Amino acid sequence: MRSTFAAAALLLAIAGSAEAATWTVDPAKSRLGFSGAQTGAPFTGRFKTWTAAIDFDPAHPESGHVLATVDTASATTDDPQKDEALPGSDWFDAAGFAKATFEATGFVPKGGDSYETAGKLTLRGVGKDVVLPFTLTIAGDQAHAVGHAKLVRTDFGVGQGSWASADYVALDVTVDLDLVATRKP
Repeated sequence: MRSTFAAAALLLAIAGSAEAATWTVDPAKSRLGFSGAQTGAPFTGRFKTWTAAIDFDPAHPESGHVLATVDTASATTDDPQKDEALPGSDWFDAAGFAKATFEATGFVPKGGDSYETAGKLTLRGVGKDVVLPFTLTIAGDQAHAVGHAKLVRTDFGVGQGSWASADYVALDVTVDLDLVATRKP
């Protein structure tokens, strides 16, 4: 149901390298969200607690690095029934897997302000390679990244038992990232 949080973690990829500048995420201006469908009706949610360590030099995107960490228990959809189920053992299993991570090294310019990075998303103890396309604009010391990654939730074990099929909750989820960061001096 919420493998999207992990994908969302991937979207945090504005990242860079050892020779790159370090960027600080502004949590008040940033959002890590997810979307899916339950019984055919779309729903959205977000993670309230997550961090991203980002290094990025626009002149050397190939040496960039990002490590995003997401608190799986912080997933919310503003629907009490979903919000109660998400941290449970059938979904994120926050008691057993409190954190999800996305780590990527190197970013590929795709033209204009478009980039792509390939990294490893680890959710519920399952690590999978994920590609995250995103746009990145930098104005002075401010960066704004927007990305969307599509995942199959069951690839990460999200949705156990009767939830493992697409009968009630679609298998495809989208992680949505809208990230604002400031270059550290």
